[in-house]
Amino acid sequence: MSSLDKTAAGLPDTFGRIATDLRVSLTDRCNLRCTYCMPAEGLDWLPRPEMLSDDELIRVIDIFTRLGIDSVRLTGGEPLLRRGLPDVIRRIAGLEHAPRIAMTTNGIGLDRLAQPLAEAGLERINISLDTVDPERFKELTRRDRFADVERGIEAAQDAGLAPVKINAVAMHDPTGRDNPADLLRWCLDRDVQLRFIEQMPLDAGHTWERDRMFTATELRGLLEERFTLTPLPDEARGSAPAELFLVDGGPETVGVIASVTAPFCAACDRVRLTADGQVRNCLFARDESDLRGPLRAGASDEELANVIRANMLAKRRGHGIGEPNFQQPDRPMSSIGG
Repeated sequence: MSSLDKTAAGLPDTFGRIATDLRVSLTDRCNLRCTYCMPAEGLDWLPRPEMLSDDELIRVIDIFTRLGIDSVRLTGGEPLLRRGLPDVIRRIAGLEHAPRIAMTTNGIGLDRLAQPLAEAGLERINISLDTVDPERFKELTRRDRFADVERGIEAAQDAGLAPVKINAVAMHDPTGRDNPADLLRWCLDRDVQLRFIEQMPLDAGHTWERDRMFTATELRGLLEERFTLTPLPDEARGSAPAELFLVDGGPETVGVIASVTAPFCAACDRVRLTADGQVRNCLFARDESDLRGPLRAGASDEELANVIRANMLAKRRGHGIGEPNFQQPDRPMSSIGG
């Protein structure tokens, strides 16, 4: 009997962690040019023949679910740029061991797609939004699309993709007109859940410097000038990356993901698949394992599963940011997938 004949207990590594959450990058392309992610002219996008086709993608995700993956998050680049996205989601939802399906997006185009995606099987959505000042948004993204994101958020709520979560990269604003507390107030007024994320060394230009990053401690200090934040107990967090705080006594919360200053590697349950079919056991991995080549050469499901298992067994204890030998991944965030 093949070890893929029934769902396993997950994908273990050598430190006792079990991967049950798969992050799938659908494309490295994006319709924004965020200053902390990529240059104004964009990047050299993957040629389409190098990306997994829909059939290849579904086959690989099926193997992951038979190995115990029970949650799939679709990312990019910008996943809404993937052609035929509702059908991809419908096929994932129709797998024998159907996972929970979520997506992280910048929200542009979501006003048209939210309902079809929900009907196809999408259950949860995170929308990236770093500011609610339209001019600041234009400066950060090099695109005047703030109103499009607003419409996308509203459409996601109308489609039942609740609770909508907002992901915001915590950054200093040299203009002095953008305060994280303004973003929190905006989210509270619209019944969306905000999660701040420390900026990580994943920019295409490799210009990130720890001494210049906006830390979770600094962020919390600014928020507490206007709100009372009460930490929720650690057991409420589980393997989730965000530390949650009740806002003004709740029930609303705000999350802070301190990936750099307070890493959560010990509880990590994630594995990643890039748009060109590479398995990555960590966002900051320097090595990855190729599935596309063996898949196109006729490898069996069991052979592909063995590639995945071996990659997970090579996972390090932590990402190593701050250690003397840390090296930023060659791939930028848009190529890895969030």
